[in-house]
Amino acid sequence: QVQLVESGGGLVQAGGSLRLSCAASGRTFSSYAMGWFRQAPGKEREFVAATNWSGTITYYADSVQGRFTISRDNAKNTVYLQMSRLKPEDTAVYYCAQEATPYGLGNRKDLFGSWGQGTQVTVSS
Repeated sequence: QVQLVESGGGLVQAGGSLRLSCAASGRTFSSYAMGWFRQAPGKEREFVAATNWSGTITYYADSVQGRFTISRDNAKNTVYLQMSRLKPEDTAVYYCAQEATPYGLGNRKDLFGSWGQGTQVTVSS
């Protein structure tokens, strides 16, 4: 129902910053919560951050609280993940996702019905 394309990944040194972007098309963007997940090799995909339809409510995993910021620009159909003070353990493929139910907000993978292709983030020590 919606197509999501992530960008902005790359290689960064520990302590550095990156901003990921996710562009959406194909379905009404502003009615849905958006989230970021990540998956490292050999591990399950895990929740990182989410924001409600308007961007006024945010939710973060404990591991990134205080370091990452999720935001959205509904006029541009884009959601962002600003990552600061990056750590080697942040290395993963980062996926953008849209919730299946309008005006919801959650942190479980099964609540998100649409996924992007992912963008690689590598943090060196």
